[in-house]
Amino acid sequence: MEYVRLGRTGLKVSRICLGMMTYGSRDWRDWVLDEQAATPIVRRAVEQGITFFDTADMYSVGGSEEITGRLLRSLFNHRDDYVLATKVFFPVGDGVNDRGLSRKHIMASIDRSLRRLGTDHVDLYQIHRWDRHTPIEETMEALHDVVKAGKARYLGASTMYAWQFATAQFTAEKHGWTKFVSMQPQYNLTYREEEREMLPYCLETGVGVIPWSPLARGVLARGRAAASVRARTDQMMARLSNEEDFAVADVVADVAKTRDTSPARVALAWLLAKPAVTAPIIGASRQSHIDDAAAAVDLKLTDDEIAALEAPYHPHAVIGH
Repeated sequence: MEYVRLGRTGLKVSRICLGMMTYGSRDWRDWVLDEQAATPIVRRAVEQGITFFDTADMYSVGGSEEITGRLLRSLFNHRDDYVLATKVFFPVGDGVNDRGLSRKHIMASIDRSLRRLGTDHVDLYQIHRWDRHTPIEETMEALHDVVKAGKARYLGASTMYAWQFATAQFTAEKHGWTKFVSMQPQYNLTYREEEREMLPYCLETGVGVIPWSPLARGVLARGRAAASVRARTDQMMARLSNEEDFAVADVVADVAKTRDTSPARVALAWLLAKPAVTAPIIGASRQSHIDDAAAAVDLKLTDDEIAALEAPYHPHAVIGH
């Protein structure tokens, strides 16, 4: 495993981040694994040198944070041995203030997340989406206060337009508040719209990029054979599983066959070769998924292979914002 700085910070993270959304309660999503099933997978991640873990308060309505906290406390000797990230924005209750990025919700949410995680701080506290109903000044000041209170070490953002991210960064800088050090966009070989503005902005300003859905929910790993429970039940899959995307997956499979490796490793190696990318966030429902991700760190693609992988891409409508 390799370890790199997150953006321009001094924080070192593993080049693979394990997304913990897969672990929680099936009452939330059919494809989610319980703690017993998750334990050997997360243990394998630790054995492979992964030290970066990402969850969110809305995953299994807090259940993912609870499992994440217990597993990491049992698998690491010290809290400082791993980097823990969580997120705030989506509803976690029925109250009118149980969502969004108001000061009230942020302050309540960080305390609840810390209790579920069983820790006194998270390393990276991220806004899950942009809140169109709350002034950005209110959000950024509240997040700054979370950092100053010692409840978060760094701030990150996820899935928004570049102008929104730039506005947030400008607002923080203007007032002397804590700025975001990372961006978590959807980015993979079948969805590259972030290459237009967000990735160049992050690269220019020293923001670390930690993409989610690096395998396009399995399409890049399984191609036309993608038929997992998640593929059948995830609404976003329908927007990612068209003929143009399968054409990309076909090339991934061809390169993998030539290299005598797996398509998943090739797709992740492509992401890891991008200068802006710090660490893809992978989902893993099997130990073999962890092994593929770890092996991708050492797989270096040629310029010709990268060109072949990128050639079939067609522009997409922006999704997920």
